[in-house]
Formats: sequence, C-alpha cells, structure tokens
Amino acid sequence: MSWSLAAACAWALLANVLAMLPSRDNHWRRAYFLIAIGIPILGWVTYENGPWWGLGVLIAAMSVLRWPVIYLGRWLRGLVAG
Repeated sequence: MSWSLAAACAWALLANVLAMLPSRDNHWRRAYFLIAIGIPILGWVTYENGPWWGLGVLIAAMSVLRWPVIYLGRWLRGLVAG
C-alpha cells in the first residue's frame, strides 16, 4: 500500500472518530477541517496511484461528507436556475 492510500485511510478513520464526538454546530467546523486536509490527500492519491484510485477516494470522501456535497449541489442549481 502506498503512503498516499495510507493517508486516505487515516483521513477516513479521523472523519469517523470526529463524527462520533458531540458538536454544537452540527459538525460543520470539522467538515471544513476535513475538506481542507482531504483535498491535498486526494491530489496525492491521484498523482501516485492514478485517476481510478483518485475517483474511488473521492467517492468515499463524498459519502462521508455528504451534506457539504448536497449543499454545494443546491447552490450550483440555484446559480444555474438564476
């Protein structure tokens, strides 16, 4: 296993641990933190292991952080609908 995939697994483990802890802001601060750390890891995985592994890690991250993805989709739909 490459170091980039190990970092992606560690990110997923950290995301699950952070999700189990109570939060007053519905975990949004933690989601921003995970996004800021996850984007470079995603680039690293894609660079070292190819686009298919990068796509797999992206899908896994989107399943963990599904609400930011849903709100991004709603925002983009609002921009297009104008």
